Amino acid sequence: MKRFIYNKTIVTLALLTLLLGYSCSDKFVEVSPEYSIDSENYFNSESDYYMALVASYDLLQSTYANAILGEIASNNTRCGGESPTDVIGWQQVDQMTQTPTNSNLSDIWDWMFAGVQRTNYFMEFKDKSDFDGKDEMIGEVRFLRAYFNFELVKWFGPIPFKVDERFKLGDETTIPRYPVAEVYTFIEEDLQYAASVLPSTPIQAGRATKGAAQALLGKVYLYQDKFAESAEVLDKVITEGPYFLVNDYNSIFEAEGENGSESVFEVQYTDAEGASFNCLQCVEGNVAVGFSGVRGYDGPLFTSGFSFNVPTQEAVDQFESGDLRMGVTILDIAAWADSTGAVYSTGNDHTGYFNRKYLPRKRSENAQPDLNLTNPNNYRAIRYSDVLLMAAEANNRGGISDAKAQEYLNMVRRRAFGDDDHNITLAGAALTDAIYHERRVELMGEGIHFFDLVRTGRAAGQVEGFVAGKNEVFPIPIEEIEFSAGNWKQNPNY
Repeated sequence: MKRFIYNKTIVTLALLTLLLGYSCSDKFVEVSPEYSIDSENYFNSESDYYMALVASYDLLQSTYANAILGEIASNNTRCGGESPTDVIGWQQVDQMTQTPTNSNLSDIWDWMFAGVQRTNYFMEFKDKSDFDGKDEMIGEVRFLRAYFNFELVKWFGPIPFKVDERFKLGDETTIPRYPVAEVYTFIEEDLQYAASVLPSTPIQAGRATKGAAQALLGKVYLYQDKFAESAEVLDKVITEGPYFLVNDYNSIFEAEGENGSESVFEVQYTDAEGASFNCLQCVEGNVAVGFSGVRGYDGPLFTSGFSFNVPTQEAVDQFESGDLRMGVTILDIAAWADSTGAVYSTGNDHTGYFNRKYLPRKRSENAQPDLNLTNPNNYRAIRYSDVLLMAAEANNRGGISDAKAQEYLNMVRRRAFGDDDHNITLAGAALTDAIYHERRVELMGEGIHFFDLVRTGRAAGQVEGFVAGKNEVFPIPIEEIEFSAGNWKQNPNY
């Protein structure tokens, strides 16, 4: 199922690491100094392009940081951990006290730009060789570039970008941070192209499709309040795509549910390689899963972790009586221990609840023993229910069709409650609020809610410590501001 992401050899990965100018440390691989790769002896065959495409996908695995920190930033969870100083950068984001020296935010900036750099390398030499299927590869690369740039603009606001050309030393002193509207236009163009050439079903599990490009495009439109454009493209995903909601909500987040019928796009992970705290982005596993695990846990189904990202009582209370999603989304550890005999310890900000969707599950005896850092749980980056609820919001807030918005919303609710008795018949602003509520409970634990609050102007009233006019975006890393020699200004009020 995950063959596409993990069929790269150690030699090829090492070469691409050098080729693309990004590595974790100088000890990652040793290469003979007289051997080098450049455009003169690469991109000469379909295989070369394929491996550059794999290298572009590889940076998606670093988005574990975006998912867990995005959730911690919201009012769904507290940071947790061992103590108030455990991963101090995450603690700061939880309290909205982050500064430009926050190393964890720097990681997101660095890793997403590494993804942009890899995709731009491919695009820089896209015309060097020709072969059947190259247009589809270019579509995948442009989808990935849009994905990385969308993460950057969500987190940091205006960003620099280059079209089909790698960043080089010195660009930071001349290339501006482009206005958000221009960045979004660039992202839209990438996704429109990707949607025009990608197949409806993935060539291999984990690869981008037409539906993935359309769904991300619909989200990009929604973030700009382009409701008509968003509704149009998301309606196409719903009516033309191969997606449908599974009956069992719980199955989505288990191993057998990966890349299933309602998976529009997933970040692929495996436990084939062990992890190290010295280079968390070097591994093939989902690091966020171990960090979200129950501290000192010994019992059935799950394994232990570091007790970060702990849901609050207020978040748990958002679930209505009879909502089948609650037991899938939230693990009440005391109740679980009482019923199973499991034992556990507590950490900082202990609420009694854990993010069950992404808790570490027990693995085979052959799995890498690595302090629970390398978990194989895929990140469900775009789910079909997310598409339905975005389409509902676009149709409602755009004044297009409340009837259609109700139907999309109720498709999600019928699965959640297992009946038709909880359908919503509201309209106008009341329907908008119902959609916002449904997005929160349906997508809780998936790193989406904070950005929903920000884009709809509700964060200041709901996220503790949030300051309007400041915390809509995060600070640009201080070293980037310094390297730019005055070309880039820090985000307001940081």
